[in-house]
Amino acid sequence: MKTSEKIIAYLKLKKQVSINELVDYLEISRMGVSKQLSNLIAENKLVKIGRPPKVFYMIKEEKMPAGEIVLDKKTKNIIDKNYLIITPSGERKEGIAGFAYWCRENSLPLDKTAEEYKKTLEKYQAFRKSGLISGMHKFQTTFEKVGLDHIFYLDFYSIERFRKTKLGQLLLYAKQSQNKKLMRELADDIRLAVNGIIKKYHIDAIGFIPPTVKREVQFMKELEKNLHPSVKIITITKIKTDIIVPQKTLNKLKDRIENAKKTIVVNEPGKYKNILLIDDAVGSGATLNETSTQIKQKGIAEKVIGLSITGSFKGFDVISEV
Repeated sequence: MKTSEKIIAYLKLKKQVSINELVDYLEISRMGVSKQLSNLIAENKLVKIGRPPKVFYMIKEEKMPAGEIVLDKKTKNIIDKNYLIITPSGERKEGIAGFAYWCRENSLPLDKTAEEYKKTLEKYQAFRKSGLISGMHKFQTTFEKVGLDHIFYLDFYSIERFRKTKLGQLLLYAKQSQNKKLMRELADDIRLAVNGIIKKYHIDAIGFIPPTVKREVQFMKELEKNLHPSVKIITITKIKTDIIVPQKTLNKLKDRIENAKKTIVVNEPGKYKNILLIDDAVGSGATLNETSTQIKQKGIAEKVIGLSITGSFKGFDVISEV
């Protein structure tokens, strides 16, 4: 039996193994085992999970054969472009493969569900113009006074039935896992849109909404670093109180407004015509609205444009996950 066949057989028995286990089992050098594993991964027979020093190998799940996926080309393209799911075990599945996995897990017919997914996306696509979704109606119906001149989302955080969008999934797991690679990917995904807004609205300064939840790797700081904006970055400070109360823990709009009003400070000496404020996710929108109001009250900028990676469809909404 070939070494590669021995590895497959052992994995079928043990499910997950480390390279050290395989070295002991096969009684060959670590370099030899590593080469065999690399070849099996390249052949799509194995997957590697975990990060050094805790790395394990397992047999890759068989995907639904292409012949069983009977969908028209347009539907396939839409799903390949828009669908992403992170499995409970942390595996990333995109496009048709991810959608087929989700259908199997929920005992749903692929063809009928794919058609429903396409129609749902088309419904939400109606809110998109030139690649951006306007959130002004939401803000105007949520707040008595809106400090933003425009507010855009790059996508909705979630949509009916199919839950988190592709950007919603990436944002959630980039923040929750403090994964710098995913954060860089998100920055790459949104850079074109950010630069487009800078150009269209003659932006001369950018502000990044600061986080309230303490993490070793802060998403907004990584986003600021990886976007490489061509204009000045203004300083926005989140005041540290004795007891930190994150926005996502507040379920009343008035509490969110009070939290933002009393803990966000923009102390910028410069004067600008147009400032772009960037946030990761808009639930209620209170932080963006209060920050833009403060900027105008202090005469820091004439106009303030808001941009959120994801936003909610409804008026006052709570996105507690991110």
